[in-house]
Amino acid sequence: MGRSREFDENVVLQKAMELFWEQGYEKTSLSDLVEHMGIHRRSLYDTFGDKHTLFLRTIDCYEELIKNEVQVRILHAETAKQAIQFVFDFMIEGYEDRPWGCLIVNSATEMALRDKEVEEKTEEAFMQTEHLLADIVRKGQQSGEFSCDYDAEVLSEILQNTLLGIRVLLRTSASKEKLHRIENFFLDLLNK
Repeated sequence: MGRSREFDENVVLQKAMELFWEQGYEKTSLSDLVEHMGIHRRSLYDTFGDKHTLFLRTIDCYEELIKNEVQVRILHAETAKQAIQFVFDFMIEGYEDRPWGCLIVNSATEMALRDKEVEEKTEEAFMQTEHLLADIVRKGQQSGEFSCDYDAEVLSEILQNTLLGIRVLLRTSASKEKLHRIENFFLDLLNK
């Protein structure tokens, strides 16, 4: 009879996600993971496979976590502008005071050029965000809140690019005031 697991898989997966999010893939060793997750190396392999497979699972975990948080907030927005503001503010202010930027962006910039699976996961996440943003922009255009001078898909591409830039800047010493100025400029652009 095999031993039963002595840990909650979701809890230790979240711990691995946080470590990869903070340090990146390359800088995170198996020893770091075992220590941070609080499990034995054998349990890591038995439950999650190798480091790369665990990393891919943490990307999925992160994407689900952020997607759920963003969608709940967007659903409660009274206007399209409020929804866009929330997305910006969520990206700028972070998730539960974690100053590590965005795991998806961090993974794309660190690994996408040399890891096909990471590239596919990050590209899919970026496209989902872009579609969500296009829906919000379309809603704002239909309600008269946003200008119809530009196609909603084009605006969502520019908005996504702006948000990606902000998420990269979050890993630097850029001030939040600067990032909010970028947000305000983009919101003004939508209104014209």
